[in-house]
Formats: sequence, C-alpha cells, structure tokens
Amino acid sequence: MTAPSITTSTTDERLTYVRERFACISNCDLCGNCAVFHGVDPEHALTEYIEGHIELREALRNLR
Repeated sequence: MTAPSITTSTTDERLTYVRERFACISNCDLCGNCAVFHGVDPEHALTEYIEGHIELREALRNLR
C-alpha cells in the first residue's frame, strides 16, 4: 500500500496508514522499526506527516 498523499487524504487516513504500516510486531530483530524511529513511537515521530505538513518521504528523511 502506498502512503496517502497529504493533498488527497485526511488526517485520519494518514494516521491509520502509519498505525498499520509501522505496527509493533514485538520482534525487534525481525522488524527494525525501533531502530528506524530511534525508540520513538511512529505516531509521534511522523506527526508532521499525519497532520499534513509534509509528505511521508520527507518525514522519514528527517528522522536521520
């Protein structure tokens, strides 16, 4: 599933996407999300995307 664009989606749609795409599977060795988000909850780390300020690609680049 492609990330919803901020121009054609609602806040709820973007939040649902983040929750589903970056859900914790309780297996850090297999997943790697905790390393990508530096231990921060994805919903918090991607707030700018969820609120519609920047696209997901840019929000993920800002995590570095």
